[in-house]
Amino acid sequence: MDRRRYVGGLCFLPLWDQGNDLSELAKFSFLRVARPMPCLRPPIEFSRSVLATGAVKCPLPDADPVDPNLRVAVLDGGINDGTQMSRWAVAHELPGTAPAGPETLEHGHGVTSALLFSSLKPGQRAPVPYAYVDHYRVMDRNTGTADPFELYDALDRVETVLASGNYELVNLSLGPNLPIDDGEVHLWTALIDKYLADGRTLLTIAAGNGGEAEDPDEARIQVPADAVNAVAVGASTLAPDGWSRAPYSAIGPGRSPGRIKPDLLHFGGDAESPYLVYAPDNGTGLARQAGTSFAAPSVLRLASGVRAHLGSRVGPLALKALLIDQSVRPDDADSHQVGWGQIDCSPEDIVICKDGEVRILFQGELLPGKYLRAQVPMPDAPLRGNVTIKATFCYASPIDPQDPGSYTRSGLDITFRPHLNRFGSDQSTVPRSRAFFRKSAFDTEDTLRQDAQKWETVLSAEETLRATSLRKPVFDIHYNARSSGGPVGNASAIPYALIVTVRSKTTPDLYDLVVRSYPGVLVPLTPVISIPVQV
Repeated sequence: MDRRRYVGGLCFLPLWDQGNDLSELAKFSFLRVARPMPCLRPPIEFSRSVLATGAVKCPLPDADPVDPNLRVAVLDGGINDGTQMSRWAVAHELPGTAPAGPETLEHGHGVTSALLFSSLKPGQRAPVPYAYVDHYRVMDRNTGTADPFELYDALDRVETVLASGNYELVNLSLGPNLPIDDGEVHLWTALIDKYLADGRTLLTIAAGNGGEAEDPDEARIQVPADAVNAVAVGASTLAPDGWSRAPYSAIGPGRSPGRIKPDLLHFGGDAESPYLVYAPDNGTGLARQAGTSFAAPSVLRLASGVRAHLGSRVGPLALKALLIDQSVRPDDADSHQVGWGQIDCSPEDIVICKDGEVRILFQGELLPGKYLRAQVPMPDAPLRGNVTIKATFCYASPIDPQDPGSYTRSGLDITFRPHLNRFGSDQSTVPRSRAFFRKSAFDTEDTLRQDAQKWETVLSAEETLRATSLRKPVFDIHYNARSSGGPVGNASAIPYALIVTVRSKTTPDLYDLVVRSYPGVLVPLTPVISIPVQV
């Protein structure tokens, strides 16, 4: 009973049964579901270690982090004392954790290397880290063994760090060895979503490495990558004609809401093009790895670079929106395979607008039942040709884990009005609306409700329109609140971030024109720290 956990209206309780008491357990009137207890993913399985060698060296950088005031948390298998990364990474032991095993330390060492330096290049000096890393060991030598309660013990350690509220950026490259399903929400998912509902933490989660399973249900992302308030990261590999999803990387869809999962892909390596990290021998030799465990911290490293560059004015939700907004997905790609797309760029690519481009960040809070009008920035001077508008909404939502069909308590109705002076009829007082967010990516099941899209915590779409059809375009945003699928009268405000990017091939100075058109309204985000450029 001391391991029971309450989340929302549910109580999760581990039970030990010899196999002949299930029928009696089923008679308990408050029992909702009984299911087998999975183990944590064994490190050798989710790291997919290919080969370790110290033959190739990679010199360490000789500098402190770009932002010495920024600290990022890693929840993993630990790092060795006196590791070569100790200048930038500090090991923390949580109470009640058993001694570490060699496989957990190897995995934790590799994840920390990925967060500090990304995939290393043989013979080249490693890049300077963006932030310090606090590594909390949540796995021990019992991980993946027959300990029936390890899942609860590890989650207690994860909860300790999340509940502290000390970190805006956290990485989790572990979880239950269990693919998600469309039924009951798992304890790990519900508890993590609860702590992320205030929007103050960006958590990247490895999507899992079960993508090669023959059964599509077994190949789906693994718990807790279905958390709607987190960023689930799958792995991509290099190919002669570009990138592709790594075969081992778990696939979507997620549960509804949260259909687009994993959220992002990033290079995770394979046998031919491995992900290179520092070997756990305290030298500068390299270890060849592959897995979503290394793709996830790479994405968080990119987020920490943007955070270091722009400072605390850019919150965790804004970082999430920027990452998704800058991801790339081919038009014919299946969102169940690649999510919103692959993110493989530098912080400079995210924060610097190219010629003919302007990117606007809106962030703040939405009040229930109220409308917010977000104006798409357009210059006073008329544009020519086609104009491309991309919008990415991200918000954090409280959850109802006891109601999987209505899991999120918050939703947005978003209306795009492209032209200020064009109305639907002579009697209309509001500009005519136009579809912007297509539902095709969400309507993949006959049972999916028509309004399900508005309960998704991430929405992203891009439209190309004639410049003559645009005049002070706006997004009208209406925040809907619900509880267990029904209306609620005492909902609280929710945090949100919106990225709007406008591109025009015929107007290379679009950024300058927009800034001059909105004096005192748009505030340029200037860097607080200069990021060294890798040559």
